[in-house]
Amino acid sequence: MIRIGICGLGTVGGGTFNLLKKNYNEIFRRIGSQFIIEQIGTRSDNPICNLTGIKVTRNIFEVVRNPNVDVVVELIGGCNIARKLVLEAINNKKHVVTANKAMIAIHGKEIFCAAKKRGVMVAFEAAVAGGIPIIKCIREGLCANRIYSIAGIINGTVNYILTNMKKGISCENILNQAKLLGYAEEDPTLDLEGTDTAHKLTILAAIAYGIPLHFEKIYIEGIGCINLTDVKKADKLGYNIKHLGLSKRKKTGIELRVHPVLLPKNRLLSNVHGVTNAIEINGDAVGSTLFYGIGAGSEPTASAIISDLLDVSRNKLTEHINRTPYLAFSTMATVSILPIDQVITDYYLRFMLISFNMIGHVVNIFYKLGIRIKHLLLKKQESSFVIILLTYSTKEANMNLAIGKLESTNVILGHITRVRVENV
Repeated sequence: MIRIGICGLGTVGGGTFNLLKKNYNEIFRRIGSQFIIEQIGTRSDNPICNLTGIKVTRNIFEVVRNPNVDVVVELIGGCNIARKLVLEAINNKKHVVTANKAMIAIHGKEIFCAAKKRGVMVAFEAAVAGGIPIIKCIREGLCANRIYSIAGIINGTVNYILTNMKKGISCENILNQAKLLGYAEEDPTLDLEGTDTAHKLTILAAIAYGIPLHFEKIYIEGIGCINLTDVKKADKLGYNIKHLGLSKRKKTGIELRVHPVLLPKNRLLSNVHGVTNAIEINGDAVGSTLFYGIGAGSEPTASAIISDLLDVSRNKLTEHINRTPYLAFSTMATVSILPIDQVITDYYLRFMLISFNMIGHVVNIFYKLGIRIKHLLLKKQESSFVIILLTYSTKEANMNLAIGKLESTNVILGHITRVRVENV
C-alpha cells in the first residue's frame, strides 16, 4: 500500500486527485498495490474534487510531517516555499513527486543531493511538456544514444500567440484571448520572456547530456521583438516563426539557448500549432525523433504525475531505491556551455533605412565582416524604407559587430530586429 500526501489542489492538483480516483482500477492493475490518498494540504477546496473521507489541512507542512505519508506530491508552484517543503519531506524520508520546473532547474542539485543522502526518490516527469513523457523517453527510451541536439516548443502560451499572429492578430489581442481561454496566466511574464522555456530546457539538457543543471548559463530571449511584419515576411520567405528551447552538442561545448527562430515550413516542428508542445531529439542511433502532445493542463500533467507515482511505488515495493540516477547519469560531465556569441546560424534582420541610396553602405558593412546576404527585401514606408535581410550562416559575434556598426550610423532609424534561422 502506498500512502500519498498531495500539497496543492489547484488545476493540476485537482486533476491529479480526480484522475487517481477515476482510473484507480487501471492504476492498481499496473502496479499491483493500492494507492491511498492519506492527506491533502490546500489553501482552499477545489469544487471539482469530492473530498469526502479525505483528511484536509490548510497547512501544507502538516502533510510532509505526517508519519503515515509515504510520497509527497508537491503541486504548489513557485520556488521558495516549494523548495522548503520538498527538503523537509526528504528530511522526513518521504519520496517526492513534483511538477515544479523552476524549483528543479534552480535548486535541483541541492534537492537531489539531499534525496540521495536520505535514500528517497524525487521524480519530476510533469515538470516538462505536461502529458508528453519526454523525461522518461530521454532517460530510458533513448539511453543507448549519444544525444546531438534538442529543439523544443515547450511553452504553449507563446506557441498559441505566434500561431495566431499568422492570422494578422496582434500579440496583445491574442494574449487577452489566451487569458480568457485559460491558456495564459494573469501575469504571463515568465512565458513571454522565455524564462519558463529556459527552466524546462535546463532539465532536458541535463538528462540528455549528463551535465549539471545550468539554468544560469542559458541565453534567454522572449518574443517581444516579433511583430506582425516579421510573421508575414517569414511566411513569404518559406518559414514559420517559433519560440524554441535549443541545445546542440558541439566539439567545443554545448549550446543552451532560448529565443525565437525562423523554421522552414517543411520541418515537422514548424507545423506544431496552438498550445501544443513538441520536442525534437536527435541521437546517433535513432536519428531524429519527434515527441508531440499536450504540454499543459489538468489531466495531461496529472498523467505525468501519476506515472511518477507508479515509478516511486515500484522502487519502494521492490526496495530498489534510486535504480536510475535523477539526471540519468552516475557522474556529471564537465563540459563547457558555449556563450551565445559563439553560435553559428543564419539570420533574419528587419530595420528602417532612411534612404534607398544607403543600401550599398549597408551591404558593404556585411561584406567587410564576411557575412553573405541570401535575400534582400525592400518596401517603401512613408519617407523611409523597411528592409528585410536573410543572411547565410555566420558567427553571432560577427552579427553583433554588423548590427553595432549599422546602429551607430545615421543610415537607419531605431533598432534592428534580429531573429535566428534554424534550417537544419
